[in-house]
Amino acid sequence: MNEQYSKKVYSMLGLAMKAGRVVSGEFATDKSVKSGNAWLVIVSEDASDNTKKMFSNMCEFYEVPRYFFGTKEELGRSIGKAMRSSLAITDENFAKSIERQLEQSSICES
Repeated sequence: MNEQYSKKVYSMLGLAMKAGRVVSGEFATDKSVKSGNAWLVIVSEDASDNTKKMFSNMCEFYEVPRYFFGTKEELGRSIGKAMRSSLAITDENFAKSIERQLEQSSICES
């Protein structure tokens, strides 16, 4: 993972959180996707296989972009919380910006 883009993703998550556009934790993320409020879902790379499968299936069904990114600790720290295995962005513009950075970071992987 390209460090430069990773830092941008974490700082954007922090900004989105301050703007009140992030829900985190399995239940809040689940509810956000099912209610149609989520524009983007991020699941930590060290989340359990069940969690990854559940969000992959749910996001595919509800047509919400889903990315595996970072660790539980890094995701939690970026939004000023304890460890989080999943979070959803509830603002379209934040989601598009963060998704662009996630795309860049995966393109730059060796």
